[in-house]
Amino acid sequence: MSSAAPTVSEIHDGARRAPGARGPVPPFTAAHEALRGEIRSFVTERLPEENLLGALHGGFYLIMANFQWERLLMALGAVGAMQACFELTLDAVRAGGRHGQATRHALAHVATEIEAGRAVTYAALRRHLAGQDAVREVTIAKLRTQRAAVDAIDSCLQVLGLDAPPELERALRDARLGPIGGGTDEIMKEILGRSLGL
Repeated sequence: MSSAAPTVSEIHDGARRAPGARGPVPPFTAAHEALRGEIRSFVTERLPEENLLGALHGGFYLIMANFQWERLLMALGAVGAMQACFELTLDAVRAGGRHGQATRHALAHVATEIEAGRAVTYAALRRHLAGQDAVREVTIAKLRTQRAAVDAIDSCLQVLGLDAPPELERALRDARLGPIGGGTDEIMKEILGRSLGL
């Protein structure tokens, strides 16, 4: 018997035959193969009542209650990522002697984005921690910081060009989740618009 983990293809085939499995099994991709993930189905399984988290069929309400924390954490993470990438870029620019006007302006813009993101995020966090309704402020923080992180990190990459370290490239790939995760930019705009009475 092999001790190697099964491939996604094997898991995928097994999921089709699993007892109690129903519905289509999603196609697997190279990303699934790389992650060595598993597909599980619990259609016919019964869980003990003491294992329920919250009320039966109340999962959506639990998720909704935690959206504010999720969005705040995303905003804080985006501010931190922008700051780390900015500092990395600034150090490289200073060490390389590239102080041209285009570089100065690009980094000045990134610094402004970081401070604006930090200000709205900290204001939302203070309001949330005080127990006040912070849906509007948290929505603004999430909306403001996620796209700004993508743009700021992209600017850092452009400043350094081919000399950019792989950490910046990874940070940009990671930042691209921000405008989607925890509610897309469009959802944030919808929430904000409704909070304005529109």
